[in-house]
Amino acid sequence: MKLSSSVAVLAAAVLLASATEASASPARALPSVNMEAVVKAAQIDPRRPDNTLTPGAKASVLLVEKALADRKLLDTKWVDGYFGTTTIAAYTKYQKSLGYSGLGANGLPGRTSLAKLGEGRFRVTHVITPGARVQAGRFVVDARTQAMLAEAKRLLHRNLVLDQGSYNPGGDPTSAGTHDGGGVVDVNVKGMSAATRTRVAKALRQVGFAAWVRNPSQGDWPWHIHAAAISDTDLSSPAQHQIGDYYLGENGLANHGPDDGPKVPIRTWEEYLRLR
Repeated sequence: MKLSSSVAVLAAAVLLASATEASASPARALPSVNMEAVVKAAQIDPRRPDNTLTPGAKASVLLVEKALADRKLLDTKWVDGYFGTTTIAAYTKYQKSLGYSGLGANGLPGRTSLAKLGEGRFRVTHVITPGARVQAGRFVVDARTQAMLAEAKRLLHRNLVLDQGSYNPGGDPTSAGTHDGGGVVDVNVKGMSAATRTRVAKALRQVGFAAWVRNPSQGDWPWHIHAAAISDTDLSSPAQHQIGDYYLGENGLANHGPDDGPKVPIRTWEEYLRLR
């Protein structure tokens, strides 16, 4: 029997739609991993004194841990939704297995490595990327940090001058390696009053930095504001630790003192943008 041209066209369209649906359904069936939540947990959980889970991260962390366990990089007993030091170490091994080194194997899930881990297992949503390295005056930062600084300047209606930028391995020894990776800057406070220093630190916190006013009584450094961009996936390990301490109410120093900065709701840059 010969189909009429209109019926043939309709049949072809139905077949095409069915084929498209069949090819798309596996992707739709995959669970999702929220990268923002996983990266947040990877910064906070290793610094916790207990096994409290990072709110909103458990389901995504479990998927990542199961994938690491299936690659024989993580013992199944650690597949628990807690992105602690053992999971950090396993993810670092995974990054190295992909050929990454240095900041590329810092234990924080990056966009490319996480997508690779999830092939056929999960899809990645709420993607974070530091972007390209760019100049900020005399220093280098990543594009994400540059955008955060620009927004802080807009809120403050004033320029901010940096004393130190990012990607500075082996730089100022008093920084204890926090500037070795991305996302971390020191802001010059020369000529600022105490109130202005606090206002600048507050604006930096509002846009997603863990920021503190540092003074000479705390260490071998002049007055400055130290700021680390929360969830920057290029963070060095010491900077990751500072972020975790910030979430846990500490000052980011080796003495684990209480947070002495202005009180604002803790938000990442991405969370700030969604609230604007």
